[in-house]
Amino acid sequence: MKLVYLVLDGVADKPEDGPTSLEAARKPALDEVARRAKCGLMYPIEEGVAPESDAAVMSILGYNPHEEYTGRGPLEAVGAGLTLREGFEVAFRANFATIDPDTRRIIDRRCGRNLSSQEARELARALDGMALNVYDAYARVVATVGHRAVVVIGSRSFPLSDAVDNTDPAYEKRGYVSVARPSFEPYVARARPLERTPEALRTAELVDMFTELSINILKNHPVNLRRAKEGKLPANAILLRDAGGRLPRLQAIQSRFGLRFGAVAEMPVEIGIARVLGMEVASVPPPTEDKASDYAARLEATLKLLERVDAVYVHLKGPDEPGHDGDFKAKVRSIELIDEHYVARLLREMPEDTALLVTADHATPYTRKAHTGDPVPVVLMHEKLQPDGVKAFTERLCASGSLGLVEHGWELLPKVLALLRS
Repeated sequence: MKLVYLVLDGVADKPEDGPTSLEAARKPALDEVARRAKCGLMYPIEEGVAPESDAAVMSILGYNPHEEYTGRGPLEAVGAGLTLREGFEVAFRANFATIDPDTRRIIDRRCGRNLSSQEARELARALDGMALNVYDAYARVVATVGHRAVVVIGSRSFPLSDAVDNTDPAYEKRGYVSVARPSFEPYVARARPLERTPEALRTAELVDMFTELSINILKNHPVNLRRAKEGKLPANAILLRDAGGRLPRLQAIQSRFGLRFGAVAEMPVEIGIARVLGMEVASVPPPTEDKASDYAARLEATLKLLERVDAVYVHLKGPDEPGHDGDFKAKVRSIELIDEHYVARLLREMPEDTALLVTADHATPYTRKAHTGDPVPVVLMHEKLQPDGVKAFTERLCASGSLGLVEHGWELLPKVLALLRS
């Protein structure tokens, strides 16, 4: 038996707010999966937690992020090809953003969501290798996809600590898990030390210094002058979150579940998680506007991996961004494109005796423009399993399925594998 584990990033909405994107979308393939499946709901981490994708993905792959996690920054770093000097470097996930440089008020946390990866690389080169002038310190900056980047704050001779809060006010750091704030003051935050240690105080000071120096450098960068002429928002600041000073030391996923896993992932954090867990990672190009081509490439990578491994984890970003933008029509359309160009073909082309598990890493309701703590739908299809009779892949309908409510994401895979092995 083979398994395809398909995660649709942020696909769920909040049913109490009205019709959901899954209810509005025309998605015959996903609905067919639901009709042939056992269904349920799942809290990706636990009730009341609105997680970022990093901790949520760790959880739904079977690892309790409260016990086994060291932050998103290191995973983004390894996904971008960087290494860390433990004790002397701290990695952060970063966003290029648009601010009012006089007041530090945030105008757009993602600078209009139209910063190209090439523009981001040019901006990152202007910041990479920055000397911070105290504590023998420096910054490394690597752009990844679009407005996203990785920042490493380091010192050649002074120990540093990852016990510092985010400068991105949209997320609160709770231990090593970042949680989306339902509301926040839209100003660049100072890097608050979370411990009164010399290492944490030193790191917070360096982060604030990096923030100010980067604003001064980015203000008149040619990329931003060009964007201003084109009527686009400048990428004139960089927001940091999810500090971590080392990679998690985790049991390999093959040892945990007795299966060889592969991964098809688009973003550095998912790539980093897959590498840390010992998965075989399929290389696919970053997402583009040509979704038919994007999903064809991801399907081809899925099918090739299935020839070599037992289970393939596939993470598709599509619905999350329009959820953040509050764009209902675009979120519906993103689901329809995944259904047409990935799921429908997968059902036709995946090998016999292959199970299909479909869910989300979190909800990103278009009504809230942020991740929320709502449960997400889960469907598990295999010819040996008795279907529940659910008629469509939606939040409301999956709630009536025999899988019930999975209260913690890390309980899902053990439950699924027990059903498939029984």
